[in-house]
Amino acid sequence: MSNTPRPVRLINSIAPIRICDNGGWTDTWFAGRGAIFNIGVYPYAEVQIEVFRAADAPERIVINAENFGERYAIPPERKGWVRHPLLEAAIERMQVPDDIAIQVSIFSEAPAGASTGTSAAVAVALVGALDCLTPGRLSAHEAAYTAHAIEVEMLKRQSGIQDQLCSAFGGINYIEMFNYPYATVSPLQVPNPIWWELERRLVLVFLGHSHDSSQVHEKVIRELESAGPDSPKLEALRRTAVRSRDAVLAGDFAALGRAMTQNTEAQNRLNPYLVSRDAQQVIAIAKAYGALGWKVNGAGGEGGSLTILAGDHSYEKRAMIRAIEQENPLFQNIPIYLSRQGLRVWER
Repeated sequence: MSNTPRPVRLINSIAPIRICDNGGWTDTWFAGRGAIFNIGVYPYAEVQIEVFRAADAPERIVINAENFGERYAIPPERKGWVRHPLLEAAIERMQVPDDIAIQVSIFSEAPAGASTGTSAAVAVALVGALDCLTPGRLSAHEAAYTAHAIEVEMLKRQSGIQDQLCSAFGGINYIEMFNYPYATVSPLQVPNPIWWELERRLVLVFLGHSHDSSQVHEKVIRELESAGPDSPKLEALRRTAVRSRDAVLAGDFAALGRAMTQNTEAQNRLNPYLVSRDAQQVIAIAKAYGALGWKVNGAGGEGGSLTILAGDHSYEKRAMIRAIEQENPLFQNIPIYLSRQGLRVWER
């Protein structure tokens, strides 16, 4: 908003992305019930809202999508979405009061389409920030379910519930979905040495291009829908979440690595295209450098990313990362840190 006065309020929010989602695919409408293990990590999705008096601002709602280099006003009488449906739907859902004008800036260092729940993190952070514009405050669960409803109800997208819950709660989570979309979240409390060691071992590798395999996913969904919630393929995925939870609580990194690998193998049984050729290249290098396990993040398919659980020696982990990045110039190590908290909102 050029030539406008200083904002009367400045609201900030951040929400972590998600990796290592063992049990993914079971948090969906066609699974009915699910068990998911996941980990919230930096880099965050970031939102900042500048609030102005409506009478002082030339435009009532402005979106600044920094990652896309786009800044635009939402026309008051628009029909449909203008440029970024997720952002615009969240603003519509949260009902900005008539007496204010806002500029919403959104940014994330996580690559778009990395299969790390970035869109869910953006939605959760945006819901949390917009929530400050009206009386009352959403709980973490409510923020997650609002973000999920925006994707599923307003945008008609396929979406499980685990990404939004991980962004809202952060940390290491075991999620039990007892009746889609309703779920309980159990944050895993572990001693600092286990937390630090897990953080030291984890590697996130972006495969260099955005995740895009909608046709494959639709095929998998049709097959799983017809098989029903008791499908052995879904049950195999659920078991990896339980094993991951138990391994982390025991500080057993070898068992966690096995659970990650078993989950990736279960994804491959859903459809071989869910574990792409690029992913297989990275897995082969990880094996050669003594990694304990690997998980194709998200639903899998072309593009996206992998989580790798490295072995005991940090120098082997660093050598593995160098080898991966030398294998293909598009492969990229994304530095990550475990996020002890989920959605955070503050104002100054």
